[in-house]
Amino acid sequence: MATLEIKGLNQFYGGSHTLWDVDLELPEGECVCVMGRNGVGKTTLLKSLMGILPCSGSIKFKGEELVDAPAERRSRAGIGYVPQGREIFGQLTVEENLRTGLAARPDGSREIPGEIFKLFPVLKEMLGRRGGDLSGGQQQQLAIGRALALDPKLMIFDEPCEGIQPNIVQQIGEVIQELRTERKITVLLVEQKLVFARRFAQRFYILDRGRVAAGGPIEELTDDLVNKYLKV
Repeated sequence: MATLEIKGLNQFYGGSHTLWDVDLELPEGECVCVMGRNGVGKTTLLKSLMGILPCSGSIKFKGEELVDAPAERRSRAGIGYVPQGREIFGQLTVEENLRTGLAARPDGSREIPGEIFKLFPVLKEMLGRRGGDLSGGQQQQLAIGRALALDPKLMIFDEPCEGIQPNIVQQIGEVIQELRTERKITVLLVEQKLVFARRFAQRFYILDRGRVAAGGPIEELTDDLVNKYLKV
């Protein structure tokens, strides 16, 4: 069963056609990695999925059509989003940042889930510290924690390893694996690091100039595909 099915997705930015008839499928409980060179439409795809950018086609999440739904409805449906650049609230404390994620919980809970602090113990130690005072790696942990606060069934990560120190990159990979295996959360990942993708993803898609150029089990991500579509 697929958690997310995308069919015939098109997106226009001004007069530019940025996504062309994109088809993707995310099997339940798997990590699917979207790859491609800079500027091919990866972030545009994620923003379209989250309702930040308008698009046409079909976006079905657990069978529910969301292509015309507002961003808030997508969050309430159970889609967590960790944007590129983290986009935490620098003037708010860690606790306040985490609480912003609670607003989209369908059960109305106002308690920060304890699982977040099990995954990222440093956040519990820094609850009173402003988000802008955290290191880049700590801010990334906070951005992931904020998305987890809404109790998602699908987590979308846009380049979570970008600019992060290696030990935090490893931790993020292990968290993705735990979310999948222990909490049965499906993961959509945009990532440039081949080693990371090959270790933690089960499937891949390659975007090239706004179109899906290749895809399949991660074992089929060959050196030929890397050289053709990913190497700069």
